[in-house]
Amino acid sequence: MRLARPSFALLTLVALALLAGCGSQGNPLPPSLELPRPVNDLKAARKGDKVLLNWTAPRETTDKLRIKEAGKTRVCRATAAPASMDCSEAAPAPASGAASFTDTLPRELQEQSLAGFAVYTVEVTNARGRSAGPSNPVRVPLAPTLPPPADLKAEVAPGGVFLTWQGRAPARRDSAGHESSYRIYRQVLVQGKPAGKVAVGLGEMGGIGIVGLSTASYSFLDKAAEWEQTYSYWVTSVTRLTAEGQSVEVEGEDAPMVEVFVHDAFPPAAPTAVEAVASSGGGQSFIDLTWSLNSEADLAGYDVYRREAGGQPQKINAELVKTPAFRDPNVTAGHTYLYSVSAVDLRANESGRSEETSETVPQP
Repeated sequence: MRLARPSFALLTLVALALLAGCGSQGNPLPPSLELPRPVNDLKAARKGDKVLLNWTAPRETTDKLRIKEAGKTRVCRATAAPASMDCSEAAPAPASGAASFTDTLPRELQEQSLAGFAVYTVEVTNARGRSAGPSNPVRVPLAPTLPPPADLKAEVAPGGVFLTWQGRAPARRDSAGHESSYRIYRQVLVQGKPAGKVAVGLGEMGGIGIVGLSTASYSFLDKAAEWEQTYSYWVTSVTRLTAEGQSVEVEGEDAPMVEVFVHDAFPPAAPTAVEAVASSGGGQSFIDLTWSLNSEADLAGYDVYRREAGGQPQKINAELVKTPAFRDPNVTAGHTYLYSVSAVDLRANESGRSEETSETVPQP
C-alpha cells in the first residue's frame, strides 16, 4: 500500500513546533515587583539635639535590576518609654548614592527618657510606595545635654593659651546618674585653613541636673600650644552615662570658635643667685660668675652685664652664654666691678637683669 505524502503545510507546523521547543527557557518568570533593596549601612551620630543619619541609597531592586523610578524614603524614630514612632520623609538621594537626614530630638523626649534610646530606621520605597523592608536599626542615647558654653575667650599667657568661658553648673546629679564635663578642642590654622582637630582638655564638673542650674565660670590652660602658631578653639559639653550595660557619651552644641595667634612676647625669668669670685692664674687676673639655671623650655642663653661705680651696665659677652657660668678676663687689679645677668629665649625675648653682685680684683 502506498503511503500518502504529508502536505507542505503540515511539515511547516512540525518544524515550527520543534524550533519553539529548542528555544524554551523553562517556566516564564513573574514580573519584577521593582522593590528597592533595603539599606544595610545606616549610621547615626548625635550632637546636642541633632541626630545626623547617613546611608547609601540603593540603586538596584531585590531582583538585581536597576531601579527605574525611585520612590520616597521614610526615616523613622522609635522610642520605648514613652512609646512613640515618628516618621519623616528624606530628600531624594543624589546620583552618588550617599544620602543623609538630620533629625531634631524634642527636649521633652530627652527629659522623659534620661536613660533611654531612640531607634532609627530608613525605608526606601518604589514609585508605588512599596518597599522590601526597613534598614538596619541604629540606636542613639536620649540623655539631655547642657546648653552650649557662652562667652568663650582665649588669651596668650606665659604658660600657653588661657581659655575662659561661662557654663551651667548643676547643683546636684540627676536621677539617672549622668555625669558631665566640658571638652576643649583646638585646631591649628595653616595659611588660614584648618589642619587638624585635637581634644586638648576636659574640665570636670558635676552631674547634669534638669532643674536648679546656675551659671559658673570655667578656665583651662593649654600648655601644649606652640608659639607663633594660629589656633582656633571651641568648647562643648559632654554627657556620660551607663545604660543597658553600655557606657556612652553625648556631646552638646559647641560654643562659637575663637581664634588666637600664639605670639611669644614673654621673656624668661631674671636669673637669681648671681655670685662673683676673683681669681688669678698664669699671671692673669679674672672674675668667675655663676648663677642658678633657668627652667624655661625655650631658653636660648644668657647675657652678662658689668659696670663700675657710677657707670652704666654694658654687655660683655659677644655671644649668648649657654651655661650658668662666665669668666671675665678683662679686669684690672684694684678695681671693683658690679655684675648682673639676664636670660634670653629662642625668640630674643630678654628678661630683666638680675640683682647685682660685686667683686674687687686684688692687687698682685
